[in-house]
Amino acid sequence: MKRIGMALLFLAVVAGGYGAWWWWQKSSTATQETKSGKAKGKGKGGPVVVKAATAIIKPMPVLIEAVGTVEPEHSVQIRAQVSGVLQSVQFKEGDKVKAGQLLFQIDPRTFEASYRQSQAQLARDMAQLENAKVQQDRLAPLLKNEFITRQEFDVAVTSVKSLEATVAADRALLEQARIQMEFSRIQAPISGRTGALAIKPGNLVSAGSGSGVPLVTINSTDPILVSFSIPERQLEEIRLNQAEQDMRIEILPDRAGPAVAAGKLVFIDNTVTPQTGTVVLKTRVVNKNETLWPGQFVNVRIVLKIEPDAVVVPESAVQPGQESSFVYMIDSDDRVQIQPVKLARLIAGEVVIASGIKAGDRVITEFPQSLREGARVRVAGSEGADKGKGKGKKGKGGKKKEKKADSKAEG
Repeated sequence: MKRIGMALLFLAVVAGGYGAWWWWQKSSTATQETKSGKAKGKGKGGPVVVKAATAIIKPMPVLIEAVGTVEPEHSVQIRAQVSGVLQSVQFKEGDKVKAGQLLFQIDPRTFEASYRQSQAQLARDMAQLENAKVQQDRLAPLLKNEFITRQEFDVAVTSVKSLEATVAADRALLEQARIQMEFSRIQAPISGRTGALAIKPGNLVSAGSGSGVPLVTINSTDPILVSFSIPERQLEEIRLNQAEQDMRIEILPDRAGPAVAAGKLVFIDNTVTPQTGTVVLKTRVVNKNETLWPGQFVNVRIVLKIEPDAVVVPESAVQPGQESSFVYMIDSDDRVQIQPVKLARLIAGEVVIASGIKAGDRVITEFPQSLREGARVRVAGSEGADKGKGKGKKGKGGKKKEKKADSKAEG
């Protein structure tokens, strides 16, 4: 039994050793095949195909960008100046109205009655004044002939003056009654667009600015103001260029889109905001189509001047780096060089280069994963690539023609 056990143990050890040797041989063969495959791949690899653009010179604006808020140039809160029942509303919420247009009608009957009463009172006192004047004129010759005393004549003169004052007071009361009657008709003081109504017909309105919310608010929309803030360090540059004809301010609802309005600088605040270190500026722009709306946030682009000879590359060519931005530049040997650049500004997908490259330099705009500095590249769509494709097609076509010719000959 011991011999049989020893024999089985021996066979197990031999089998295990053989299995380990077989696994080691297989692994080393696979590794050699992998290495040989990589070597073959390296031998067959050619230039990396990339897309590129050429740096060009073109006129580009010198800009300052900010975020602004659209404001109405005029905004009026409409309130009642007399108390009464609101009889009618002569417009719809959100309508455009013109200056002088009737907006609200307060019940005018009380004010009309007061006006007629003042008219009647004035007419009565004017009649009394005329009678007093006639009496004075009658007594004047009697005084001259000493048929009456001076005191009697003075009483007549005083009566005339008193009635003249009464008539003047009556005229003032009549004017006041007329104004009160006109205040029952509330008209638009400015042209603009109305907001939401705070009260409906049939409700009692009260006079005075402290009577709660206004009946409606009117905002002028054309022209319109855009308010924005800039850092105080940029204020000097704006003031230096303020008188230049090229300087303008463009308004863009979308930063990547086109400008919808442009205007001139109309206001610079006289103080710097201490909390933010910024200065508030305003521009007035034409807004006939009401593209801009009060309260809207917009992008503001201040065009200080036009730089005639700016070096420009596509935005996609510029890459961020740890120390500075850079581009992948293609040298005269069609090899990639990493070139640090200094950026001046970004405008609508184009980057103005302050230094680092010059006009005519080729920069890569799309980057394959295999792209490395020093690698040889070929620009997609170049003449060499097109010729290679053309030859391939001709070669295939020639083989097809030869096959056809051979088949005809055999026939």
